Amino acid sequence: MAVAAVKSDAATDLLAAWPLPSGEAQWASEARTTAEAWVRERGAPVRRDEYWKYTNPSTLTALPAPEAAVFDASDETPVFDAVDQLRLVFVDGVFDPAQSDDLAMEHVEIEPLGSALAKDIHWARDLYGVLEARGQAPVARPLAALNTARATEGVVIRVTGRAAKPIRVFYQHAARESDALVRHLVLVEEGAEVTVLENGPAASRFNQVMEVEVRDRGVFNHVRAQGRDHERRAVTGTFARLGREAVMKSFTLTVNGRLTRNESVVEFIGDDAVAHLAGACTGEGDFHHDDTVFVTHDAVNCESRQVFKKVLRDGAVGVFQGKILVKEGAQKTDGYQISQGLMLDDDSQFLAKPELEIYADDVVCSHGSTCGAVDETSLFYLRSRGMTRAEAEELLVLAFLDEAIAEIDSAELADEVRGRLAAWLARRRK
Repeated sequence: MAVAAVKSDAATDLLAAWPLPSGEAQWASEARTTAEAWVRERGAPVRRDEYWKYTNPSTLTALPAPEAAVFDASDETPVFDAVDQLRLVFVDGVFDPAQSDDLAMEHVEIEPLGSALAKDIHWARDLYGVLEARGQAPVARPLAALNTARATEGVVIRVTGRAAKPIRVFYQHAARESDALVRHLVLVEEGAEVTVLENGPAASRFNQVMEVEVRDRGVFNHVRAQGRDHERRAVTGTFARLGREAVMKSFTLTVNGRLTRNESVVEFIGDDAVAHLAGACTGEGDFHHDDTVFVTHDAVNCESRQVFKKVLRDGAVGVFQGKILVKEGAQKTDGYQISQGLMLDDDSQFLAKPELEIYADDVVCSHGSTCGAVDETSLFYLRSRGMTRAEAEELLVLAFLDEAIAEIDSAELADEVRGRLAAWLARRRK
Protein backbone atom coordinates (compact mmCIF):
# COMPACT_ATOMS: atom_id res chain seq x y z
CA MET A 1 0.00 0.00 0.00
CA ALA A 2 1.29 3.48 -0.85
CA VAL A 3 2.56 5.65 1.99
CA ALA A 4 -0.15 8.26 1.35
CA ALA A 5 -2.87 5.62 1.73
CA VAL A 6 -1.34 4.32 4.95
CA LYS A 7 -1.23 7.84 6.38
CA SER A 8 -4.81 8.59 5.29
CA ASP A 9 -6.24 5.33 6.65
CA ALA A 10 -4.49 5.78 9.99
CA ALA A 11 -5.82 9.35 10.27
CA THR A 12 -9.36 8.21 9.50
CA ASP A 13 -9.15 5.48 12.14
CA LEU A 14 -7.82 7.86 14.78
CA LEU A 15 -10.55 10.41 14.16
CA ALA A 16 -13.20 7.68 14.30
CA ALA A 17 -11.84 6.42 17.61
CA TRP A 18 -12.58 9.75 19.28
CA PRO A 19 -16.18 11.01 19.03
CA LEU A 20 -16.71 14.56 17.83
CA PRO A 21 -17.92 16.64 20.81
CA SER A 22 -21.38 18.20 20.66
CA GLY A 23 -22.98 21.19 22.37
CA GLU A 24 -20.02 23.50 21.82
CA ALA A 25 -20.04 27.09 20.62
CA GLN A 26 -19.86 27.66 16.89
CA TRP A 27 -16.30 29.00 17.03
CA ALA A 28 -15.12 25.84 18.82
CA SER A 29 -16.88 23.59 16.30
CA GLU A 30 -15.30 25.52 13.45
CA ALA A 31 -11.83 25.13 15.00
CA ARG A 32 -12.39 21.39 15.32
CA THR A 33 -13.67 21.09 11.75
CA THR A 34 -10.61 22.92 10.41
CA ALA A 35 -8.25 20.70 12.39
CA GLU A 36 -10.06 17.53 11.32
CA ALA A 37 -9.84 18.54 7.67
CA TRP A 38 -6.12 19.17 8.10
CA VAL A 39 -5.61 15.71 9.66
CA ARG A 40 -7.54 14.02 6.86
CA GLU A 41 -5.56 15.92 4.22
CA ARG A 42 -2.09 15.32 5.67
CA GLY A 43 -2.68 11.96 7.33
CA ALA A 44 -1.11 10.44 10.43
CA PRO A 45 2.68 10.52 10.87
CA VAL A 46 4.82 7.64 9.60
CA ARG A 47 8.52 6.86 9.90
CA ARG A 48 9.21 8.10 6.37
CA ASP A 49 8.19 11.66 7.29
CA GLU A 50 11.26 13.92 7.61
CA TYR A 51 10.67 14.88 11.23
CA TRP A 52 9.79 11.32 12.30
CA LYS A 53 12.72 9.47 10.75
CA TYR A 54 14.44 9.11 14.13
CA THR A 55 11.26 8.17 16.03
CA ASN A 56 8.80 5.49 14.96
CA PRO A 57 5.30 6.91 15.57
CA SER A 58 3.46 3.61 15.03
CA THR A 59 2.63 3.05 18.71
CA LEU A 60 1.37 6.63 18.97
CA THR A 61 -1.17 6.01 16.21
CA ALA A 62 -2.00 2.32 16.76
CA LEU A 63 -5.54 1.29 17.71
CA PRO A 64 -6.22 0.21 20.31
CA ALA A 65 -3.49 1.98 22.23
CA PRO A 66 -0.74 -0.24 23.67
CA GLU A 67 -1.37 -1.06 27.31
CA ALA A 68 1.00 0.09 30.04
CA ALA A 69 1.31 -1.30 33.55
CA VAL A 70 0.60 1.18 36.35
CA PHE A 71 3.77 1.96 38.26
CA ASP A 72 3.58 1.72 42.06
CA ALA A 73 5.15 4.91 43.40
CA SER A 74 3.72 4.61 46.91
CA ASP A 75 7.24 4.52 48.34
CA GLU A 76 7.86 8.19 47.52
CA THR A 77 6.16 11.57 47.75
CA PRO A 78 5.16 12.93 44.33
CA VAL A 79 7.42 15.64 42.93
CA PHE A 80 6.31 19.22 43.73
CA ASP A 81 4.15 18.08 46.69
CA ALA A 82 6.17 20.25 49.07
CA VAL A 83 5.58 23.39 46.97
CA ASP A 84 2.75 25.74 47.93
CA GLN A 85 0.43 25.42 44.95
CA LEU A 86 -3.04 25.31 43.45
CA ARG A 87 -3.46 21.68 42.41
CA LEU A 88 -5.45 20.40 39.43
CA VAL A 89 -5.77 16.60 39.17
CA PHE A 90 -6.38 14.51 36.05
CA VAL A 91 -6.94 10.74 36.25
CA ASP A 92 -6.26 8.93 32.97
CA GLY A 93 -6.70 12.27 31.22
CA VAL A 94 -10.02 13.20 32.87
CA PHE A 95 -10.26 16.21 35.19
CA ASP A 96 -11.11 15.17 38.76
CA PRO A 97 -12.62 18.14 40.66
CA ALA A 98 -12.92 16.08 43.87
CA GLN A 99 -9.14 15.71 44.13
CA SER A 100 -8.42 19.21 42.85
CA ASP A 101 -8.21 22.44 44.82
CA ASP A 102 -10.72 25.27 44.60
CA LEU A 103 -10.10 26.96 41.25
CA ALA A 104 -10.34 30.48 42.70
CA MET A 105 -7.10 32.47 43.03
CA GLU A 106 -6.46 36.19 42.86
CA HIS A 107 -5.43 37.40 39.39
CA VAL A 108 -6.11 33.95 37.92
CA GLU A 109 -9.18 32.54 36.14
CA ILE A 110 -9.34 28.74 35.72
CA GLU A 111 -12.10 26.62 34.25
CA PRO A 112 -12.42 23.22 32.57
CA LEU A 113 -11.86 23.17 28.82
CA GLY A 114 -15.37 21.90 28.08
CA SER A 115 -16.94 24.81 29.93
CA ALA A 116 -14.93 27.36 27.94
CA LEU A 117 -15.64 25.76 24.56
CA ALA A 118 -19.40 25.83 25.24
CA LYS A 119 -19.53 29.63 25.61
CA ASP A 120 -20.29 31.87 22.65
CA ILE A 121 -18.11 34.65 24.06
CA HIS A 122 -14.84 33.60 25.66
CA TRP A 123 -11.20 34.66 25.40
CA ALA A 124 -10.31 31.07 24.41
CA ARG A 125 -11.82 31.77 20.99
CA ASP A 126 -8.68 33.68 19.99
CA LEU A 127 -6.35 30.92 21.20
CA TYR A 128 -7.90 27.47 20.80
CA GLY A 129 -6.35 25.82 17.77
CA VAL A 130 -4.86 29.13 16.61
CA LEU A 131 -1.26 28.65 17.75
CA GLU A 132 -1.34 24.96 16.87
CA ALA A 133 -2.44 25.84 13.33
CA ARG A 134 0.35 28.44 13.02
CA GLY A 135 2.82 25.77 14.14
CA GLN A 136 1.87 23.40 11.32
CA ALA A 137 4.12 25.21 8.85
CA PRO A 138 6.70 24.49 7.70
CA VAL A 139 6.66 21.26 9.77
CA ALA A 140 3.48 19.18 9.91
CA ARG A 141 2.35 18.15 13.42
CA PRO A 142 -0.64 15.86 12.80
CA LEU A 143 -0.97 14.53 16.35
CA ALA A 144 -1.35 18.08 17.64
CA ALA A 145 -4.05 18.73 15.02
CA LEU A 146 -5.78 15.51 16.13
CA ASN A 147 -5.77 16.92 19.65
CA THR A 148 -7.46 20.11 18.45
CA ALA A 149 -10.07 18.11 16.56
CA ARG A 150 -11.03 15.79 19.41
CA ALA A 151 -9.71 16.75 22.88
CA THR A 152 -12.43 17.51 25.43
CA GLU A 153 -10.41 17.40 28.67
CA GLY A 154 -8.09 20.07 29.98
CA VAL A 155 -8.15 23.49 31.61
CA VAL A 156 -8.04 27.08 30.40
CA ILE A 157 -6.06 29.56 32.48
CA ARG A 158 -6.10 33.36 32.20
CA VAL A 159 -3.64 35.32 34.32
CA THR A 160 -4.24 39.04 34.83
CA GLY A 161 -1.60 39.83 37.48
CA ARG A 162 1.10 38.10 39.47
CA ALA A 163 -0.18 34.69 40.57
CA ALA A 164 0.38 34.13 44.29
CA LYS A 165 1.54 30.53 43.83
CA PRO A 166 2.21 28.02 41.07
CA ILE A 167 -0.59 26.14 39.33
CA ARG A 168 0.19 22.44 39.34
CA VAL A 169 -1.36 19.96 36.93
CA PHE A 170 -1.01 16.48 38.45
CA TYR A 171 -1.61 13.54 36.11
CA GLN A 172 -2.50 10.15 37.62
CA HIS A 173 -2.40 6.88 35.70
CA ALA A 174 -4.99 4.38 36.98
CA ALA A 175 -5.95 2.06 34.09
CA ARG A 176 -3.44 0.07 32.04
CA GLU A 177 -5.45 0.56 28.82
CA SER A 178 -6.05 4.34 29.18
CA ASP A 179 -5.67 6.51 26.08
CA ALA A 180 -5.91 10.24 26.78
CA LEU A 181 -6.22 13.50 24.85
CA VAL A 182 -5.72 16.60 27.00
CA ARG A 183 -5.65 20.25 25.94
CA HIS A 184 -4.65 23.29 28.02
CA LEU A 185 -4.83 26.98 27.14
CA VAL A 186 -2.83 29.62 29.01
CA LEU A 187 -3.23 33.36 28.45
CA VAL A 188 -0.78 35.58 30.33
CA GLU A 189 -2.07 39.13 30.06
CA GLU A 190 0.13 42.23 29.80
CA GLY A 191 2.50 42.47 32.77
CA ALA A 192 1.14 39.29 34.41
CA GLU A 193 3.20 36.36 35.71
CA VAL A 194 2.50 32.69 36.44
CA THR A 195 4.29 29.40 37.02
CA VAL A 196 2.72 26.18 35.76
CA LEU A 197 3.95 22.82 37.05
CA GLU A 198 3.13 19.47 35.46
CA ASN A 199 3.95 15.98 36.69
CA GLY A 200 2.75 12.42 36.60
CA PRO A 201 2.51 9.58 34.08
CA ALA A 202 -0.99 10.63 32.88
CA ALA A 203 -2.07 7.50 30.97
CA SER A 204 -0.85 4.47 29.07
CA ARG A 205 -0.79 6.69 26.00
CA PHE A 206 -0.94 10.45 26.36
CA ASN A 207 -1.48 13.13 23.72
CA GLN A 208 -1.27 16.58 25.31
CA VAL A 209 -1.16 20.05 23.77
CA MET A 210 -0.69 23.37 25.54
CA GLU A 211 -1.21 26.68 23.75
CA VAL A 212 0.36 29.64 25.53
CA GLU A 213 0.12 33.32 24.71
CA VAL A 214 2.36 35.64 26.71
CA ARG A 215 1.43 39.24 26.05
CA ASP A 216 3.65 42.30 26.46
CA ARG A 217 5.89 42.12 29.55
CA GLY A 218 4.20 38.93 30.71
CA VAL A 219 6.14 36.06 32.32
CA PHE A 220 5.39 32.36 31.91
CA ASN A 221 7.45 29.77 33.81
CA HIS A 222 6.85 26.09 33.09
CA VAL A 223 8.43 23.12 34.87
CA ARG A 224 7.44 19.58 33.97
CA ALA A 225 8.43 16.17 35.38
CA GLN A 226 7.22 13.30 33.24
CA GLY A 227 6.13 10.27 35.26
CA ARG A 228 8.06 7.14 36.14
CA ASP A 229 5.73 4.56 34.53
CA HIS A 230 8.21 2.87 32.23
CA GLU A 231 5.73 1.38 29.77
CA ARG A 232 3.88 4.65 29.08
CA ARG A 233 3.97 6.48 25.75
CA ALA A 234 3.47 10.21 25.31
CA VAL A 235 3.50 12.91 22.67
CA THR A 236 3.23 16.50 23.85
CA GLY A 237 3.11 19.81 22.02
CA THR A 238 3.70 23.26 23.48
CA PHE A 239 2.80 26.13 21.14
CA ALA A 240 3.74 29.59 22.42
CA ARG A 241 3.53 33.15 21.12
CA LEU A 242 5.46 35.94 22.84
CA GLY A 243 4.71 39.66 22.79
CA ARG A 244 7.01 42.61 23.49
CA GLU A 245 9.40 42.05 26.43
CA ALA A 246 7.61 38.79 27.24
CA VAL A 247 9.51 36.00 29.00
CA MET A 248 8.99 32.25 28.74
CA LYS A 249 11.10 29.62 30.49
CA SER A 250 10.23 25.95 30.11
CA PHE A 251 12.02 22.90 31.51
CA THR A 252 11.19 19.19 31.29
CA LEU A 253 12.65 16.30 33.30
CA THR A 254 12.09 12.76 31.99
CA VAL A 255 13.37 9.69 33.82
CA ASN A 256 11.32 6.85 32.35
CA GLY A 257 8.89 5.92 29.62
CA ARG A 258 8.94 3.59 26.65
CA LEU A 259 8.45 6.43 24.15
CA THR A 260 8.28 10.18 24.74
CA ARG A 261 8.21 12.91 22.13
CA ASN A 262 8.06 16.51 23.34
CA GLU A 263 7.50 19.16 20.67
CA SER A 264 7.96 22.87 21.38
CA VAL A 265 7.04 25.60 18.91
CA VAL A 266 7.76 29.19 19.93
CA GLU A 267 7.13 32.36 17.94
CA PHE A 268 8.46 35.83 18.78
CA ILE A 269 6.09 38.56 17.55
CA GLY A 270 7.17 41.36 19.92
CA ASP A 271 10.56 43.00 20.33
CA ASP A 272 12.92 42.35 23.27
CA ALA A 273 11.32 39.03 24.27
CA VAL A 274 13.07 36.00 25.83
CA ALA A 275 12.43 32.27 25.54
CA HIS A 276 14.49 29.57 27.25
CA LEU A 277 13.64 25.92 26.51
CA ALA A 278 15.48 23.15 28.32
CA GLY A 279 15.25 19.46 29.04
CA ALA A 280 17.09 16.75 30.94
CA CYS A 281 16.42 13.07 30.55
CA THR A 282 17.97 9.79 31.59
CA GLY A 283 16.87 6.33 30.54
CA GLU A 284 17.95 2.80 29.84
CA GLY A 285 16.93 -0.22 27.79
CA ASP A 286 13.86 0.24 25.59
CA PHE A 287 13.75 3.96 26.36
CA HIS A 288 13.24 6.36 23.45
CA HIS A 289 13.16 10.10 24.08
CA ASP A 290 12.68 12.77 21.40
CA ASP A 291 12.85 16.56 21.81
CA THR A 292 11.75 18.42 18.67
CA VAL A 293 11.96 22.23 18.88
CA PHE A 294 11.17 25.01 16.41
CA VAL A 295 11.80 28.65 17.36
CA THR A 296 10.82 31.48 15.01
CA HIS A 297 12.28 34.97 15.50
CA ASP A 298 10.02 37.53 13.84
CA ALA A 299 10.86 40.55 16.00
CA VAL A 300 13.87 42.67 16.93
CA ASN A 301 16.36 42.04 19.76
CA CYS A 302 14.90 38.75 21.02
CA GLU A 303 16.78 36.00 22.83
CA SER A 304 16.23 32.25 22.61
CA ARG A 305 18.08 29.41 24.32
CA GLN A 306 17.73 25.69 23.78
CA VAL A 307 19.61 23.47 26.25
CA PHE A 308 18.93 19.72 26.08
CA LYS A 309 20.89 16.96 27.81
CA LYS A 310 20.33 13.19 27.64
CA VAL A 311 21.97 10.37 29.59
CA LEU A 312 21.54 6.95 27.96
CA ARG A 313 22.49 3.36 28.69
CA ASP A 314 21.66 -0.28 27.79
CA GLY A 315 20.45 0.50 24.29
CA ALA A 316 18.39 3.63 25.07
CA VAL A 317 17.85 6.16 22.26
CA GLY A 318 17.85 9.93 22.54
CA VAL A 319 16.77 12.30 19.76
CA PHE A 320 17.08 16.06 19.41
CA GLN A 321 15.72 18.03 16.45
CA GLY A 322 16.04 21.76 16.99
CA LYS A 323 15.69 24.68 14.61
CA ILE A 324 16.10 28.44 14.91
CA LEU A 325 14.43 30.42 12.11
CA VAL A 326 15.34 34.11 11.93
CA LYS A 327 13.02 35.97 9.58
CA GLU A 328 13.95 39.00 7.51
CA GLY A 329 13.92 42.08 9.71
CA ALA A 330 14.47 40.20 12.97
CA GLN A 331 17.71 42.05 13.62
CA LYS A 332 19.79 41.72 16.79
CA THR A 333 18.54 38.19 17.37
CA ASP A 334 20.48 36.17 19.93
CA GLY A 335 19.84 32.47 19.35
CA TYR A 336 21.66 29.70 21.19
CA GLN A 337 21.19 25.96 20.88
CA ILE A 338 23.07 23.08 22.50
CA SER A 339 22.21 19.38 22.60
CA GLN A 340 24.43 16.79 24.25
CA GLY A 341 24.27 13.08 24.90
CA LEU A 342 26.19 11.20 27.59
CA MET A 343 26.55 7.54 26.63
CA LEU A 344 27.09 5.15 29.52
CA ASP A 345 27.76 2.17 27.23
CA ASP A 346 28.38 1.31 23.59
CA ASP A 347 24.82 0.18 22.86
CA SER A 348 22.90 3.46 23.17
CA GLN A 349 22.31 6.11 20.50
CA PHE A 350 22.07 9.88 20.44
CA LEU A 351 20.64 11.28 17.19
CA ALA A 352 20.77 15.03 16.64
CA LYS A 353 19.60 17.36 13.89
CA PRO A 354 20.40 21.00 14.78
CA GLU A 355 19.39 23.66 12.25
CA LEU A 356 19.78 27.40 11.68
CA GLU A 357 17.90 29.31 8.97
CA ILE A 358 18.73 33.02 8.99
CA TYR A 359 17.43 35.85 6.79
CA ALA A 360 18.76 38.81 8.83
CA ASP A 361 22.34 40.03 8.93
CA ASP A 362 22.72 41.53 12.42
CA VAL A 363 22.36 38.39 14.53
CA VAL A 364 24.30 36.17 16.93
CA CYS A 365 23.22 32.57 16.47
CA SER A 366 25.02 29.35 17.31
CA HIS A 367 24.33 25.68 17.70
CA GLY A 368 26.31 22.72 18.89
CA SER A 369 25.76 19.02 19.43
CA THR A 370 28.06 16.48 21.03
CA CYS A 371 27.91 13.00 22.46
CA GLY A 372 30.47 10.93 24.30
CA ALA A 373 31.29 8.71 27.24
CA VAL A 374 32.00 9.57 30.86
CA ASP A 375 35.40 11.17 31.29
CA GLU A 376 37.73 8.48 32.65
CA THR A 377 40.05 11.03 34.23
CA SER A 378 37.20 12.49 36.28
CA LEU A 379 36.09 8.99 37.24
CA PHE A 380 39.60 8.12 38.39
CA TYR A 381 39.83 11.31 40.45
CA LEU A 382 36.53 10.66 42.25
CA ARG A 383 37.34 6.99 42.86
CA SER A 384 40.71 7.98 44.31
CA ARG A 385 38.68 9.95 46.89
CA GLY A 386 36.87 6.82 48.06
CA MET A 387 33.84 6.64 45.78
CA THR A 388 32.75 3.48 44.03
CA ARG A 389 32.60 3.62 40.24
CA ALA A 390 28.79 3.72 40.35
CA GLU A 391 28.77 6.60 42.84
CA ALA A 392 31.34 8.56 40.83
CA GLU A 393 29.45 8.00 37.60
CA GLU A 394 26.24 9.16 39.26
CA LEU A 395 27.88 12.39 40.41
CA LEU A 396 29.20 13.10 36.91
CA VAL A 397 25.74 12.45 35.44
CA LEU A 398 24.22 15.01 37.80
CA ALA A 399 26.89 17.55 36.88
CA PHE A 400 26.30 16.90 33.17
CA LEU A 401 22.54 17.49 33.44
CA ASP A 402 22.83 20.55 35.67
CA GLU A 403 23.28 23.04 32.79
CA ALA A 404 19.75 22.22 31.68
CA ILE A 405 18.33 22.27 35.22
CA ALA A 406 19.92 25.69 35.79
CA GLU A 407 17.50 27.11 33.20
CA ILE A 408 14.68 26.78 35.76
CA ASP A 409 13.87 30.27 37.00
CA SER A 410 13.02 29.26 40.59
CA ALA A 411 15.90 28.09 42.79
CA GLU A 412 13.41 26.15 44.94
CA LEU A 413 12.04 24.24 41.96
CA ALA A 414 15.52 23.65 40.53
CA ASP A 415 16.64 22.12 43.83
CA GLU A 416 13.51 19.96 43.90
CA VAL A 417 14.36 18.61 40.45
CA ARG A 418 17.99 18.00 41.39
CA GLY A 419 16.92 16.10 44.50
CA ARG A 420 14.43 13.91 42.63
CA LEU A 421 16.94 13.14 39.91
CA ALA A 422 19.62 12.21 42.45
CA ALA A 423 17.16 9.94 44.27
CA TRP A 424 16.17 8.22 41.02
CA LEU A 425 19.79 7.59 40.09
CA ALA A 426 20.51 6.22 43.55
CA ARG A 427 17.59 3.78 43.29
CA ARG A 428 18.83 2.59 39.90
CA ARG A 429 22.31 2.03 41.34
CA LYS A 430 20.91 -0.17 44.09
